[in-house]
Amino acid sequence: MTNTATSAPPSPSTGMNVFERYLTLWVFICIVVGIALGQFFPGVFQTIGSMEIAKVNLPVGVLIWVMIIPMLIKVDFGALGEVRKHAKGIGVTLFVNWLVKPFSMAFLGWLFIRHWFAPYLPADQLDSYIAGLILLAAAPCTAMVFVWSRLTNGDPLFTLSQVALNDSIMVIAFAPLVAFLLGLSAIIVPWDTLLTSVLLYIVIPVILAQWMRKKLLAKGAAAFDSAMAKIGPWSITALLATLVLLFAFQGEQILKQPLVIALLAVPILIQVFFNSALAYWLNRAVGEKHSVACPSALIGASNFFELAVAAAISLFGFNSGAALATVVGVLIEVPVMLLVVHIVNKSKGWYEKTA
Repeated sequence: MTNTATSAPPSPSTGMNVFERYLTLWVFICIVVGIALGQFFPGVFQTIGSMEIAKVNLPVGVLIWVMIIPMLIKVDFGALGEVRKHAKGIGVTLFVNWLVKPFSMAFLGWLFIRHWFAPYLPADQLDSYIAGLILLAAAPCTAMVFVWSRLTNGDPLFTLSQVALNDSIMVIAFAPLVAFLLGLSAIIVPWDTLLTSVLLYIVIPVILAQWMRKKLLAKGAAAFDSAMAKIGPWSITALLATLVLLFAFQGEQILKQPLVIALLAVPILIQVFFNSALAYWLNRAVGEKHSVACPSALIGASNFFELAVAAAISLFGFNSGAALATVVGVLIEVPVMLLVVHIVNKSKGWYEKTA
């Protein structure tokens, strides 16, 4: 796709495939299907839930790998060499991703979940909800940002180098950051499970994905593109299957507390708009071009919700409020990010206007 100053941003219909375009609809269908299956076949899902080794649910572990690895194959860590070319935009995004977003989400979770919304939520799940929100905010998005960048005519080299850098940092920083924020929220940190989750859902998938990427690229660019077109839908399919399992276990709680999902969405929505606006404004303040500011704002606001779901299940279980909170992030991700895309596209004139 040509990235010029005069070209019009692509529409969602041309920039997103059918899975991405209707992700919110698929998630809603998974909610209904999962709850129904959990009510009609509780024994089946109890059996699935018991299939664990070292606190890792095997069916979910397989689904998470199928979900994450195709996304990580797209990441070119060789793009780290491009970081210096957009140092200001990279600096802004790193600041928002690692020093603002996780901490702002922890604060919003404390404010809304532990205080303002506490009377309307199950008292025994408050800590778990906050933990899920923290997990959601602690990992920057890896895959969908390429879509958001295309929809705003974002600089592809900036987007690629930023994602590669974030993924490199995530391998090292995710566990300590989550543990620190959970500790601040007075939530017990199961360090062994947390480190196992990082190994299983970040380190090993990154290694496997990069090995597969190297093998595919050795066959030529056409073979690589063909393979990615075939395995691309695996990620969303595995995500949806995981959500069906989650809602099969969460169904009873959701039927008793239907307001929970709406209340959990509030801090997520606030942090998306706050962090995207902050990154967008900071890029303008430091003089970055619009094609960098757009993906920077979108990377700064979106979450690696696949990792969050996996970590929440590993740390707190299928039935936990943490797992439910991360799923709410999946539910609202696409429509909210498309709104941010619309805003940054429409505000290009303001952004490029000199004082």
